[in-house]
Order: sequence, then structure tokens, then C-alpha cells
Amino acid sequence: MTQTKLIQQQHSSLFRVVVFGPESTGKTSLCKDLAAHYKTLWVPEFARDYLQEKWDTTQEICTLEDLPTIAQGQMDLENEALKSASKVLFCDTNILVTQIWSETHFDGYCDPKIIAAVNQVHYDLYLLTGVDIPWEADDLRDRPNDREGMFEYFKVKLEEQNVAYEYIKGDRENRIKQATTAIDSIIL
Repeated sequence: MTQTKLIQQQHSSLFRVVVFGPESTGKTSLCKDLAAHYKTLWVPEFARDYLQEKWDTTQEICTLEDLPTIAQGQMDLENEALKSASKVLFCDTNILVTQIWSETHFDGYCDPKIIAAVNQVHYDLYLLTGVDIPWEADDLRDRPNDREGMFEYFKVKLEEQNVAYEYIKGDRENRIKQATTAIDSIIL
């Protein structure tokens, strides 16, 4: 699929938080919990629905050609949520995850348009979720035996981007406490 549209993040004064990390590390649960706590919205993972539909329809997995569509779909969901969110917006992934997924699944390659978009977006805080919770298999998850390696790759990418992040670990209650403490220290 040819990507003709530029992947652009809309400007907003909202505080943007990305819940970020390898698959099956509690990102969606944390997004839901934080959005409820702060009485705002969270942006779901576009790739999950897109790739699940592809799997259910054709039994095919993600290809390199899917990634620009996924990146654009994720940004569209985020831009739309900005219209209704209050003070803070939680993102259950972002375009940097698309870059990481591309590099780790396609021999280090990532579409230059995705990399360009990664270098243009801004998030106020990343919450890096640890691999200290049980793995949950599904149709799309594919790296149950490389959780630590994937976690390290995610961490390295955050450091390369020189962005603010907080390492979140432990059970659900502890994760919420760690996350709200980090967020409150910046927005209050």
C-alpha cells in the first residue's frame, strides 16, 4: 500500500503520555486506569484491531507494507482524541513503537517516512512498562521468549530519542501509583 499522506501530529496544549513497552506488559490496562483516574481519554492501539481483522480474514500476519497504514491510523486516532480529551491524553502506543516493531521484525529496516514522523512528534512523558507480569498469548503476539531483549530495545530507543520516561513495574496497583506520581510531579 502506498502512503501518500504525511504522518503529522496535531498541536495541542494537552499533556501527552505514551504507555510504552513490549507486548503483553499491561499497557492497555494502565491506559484505561489512568484515563479513568484523570477523567480523560485514552487512545487505543490501531494496529491491534487492524492486524486482528487481517488475521481473522486472511490468516496473514503483519507485513512491512502494513506499517505506514498502522502509523497513520495510530496518529489519526490520537489527533481525533485530542478534540475531546481533558488536560492529559494517554496513548496506548505511538509511532516510535511502529519504528521499533519494524526494526525488530524486518532486519533493522524502517520506512523513512515513519522515521521522519518519529522525529517530529512530541510527548511529554513515556511510561516504560516492565516485563514483570505474566505473558498473555493471543493471535498477534509473537515474542514470548524475548521479553527482556525487547524491553531493552524499547529502553534504548527512548534514550536515543532523549525523551522523559518513567520505568513502571509491579502489580496493577503499584503501576498506577508509580504512573500517577510521575504524571502529577509534572502537571500539578
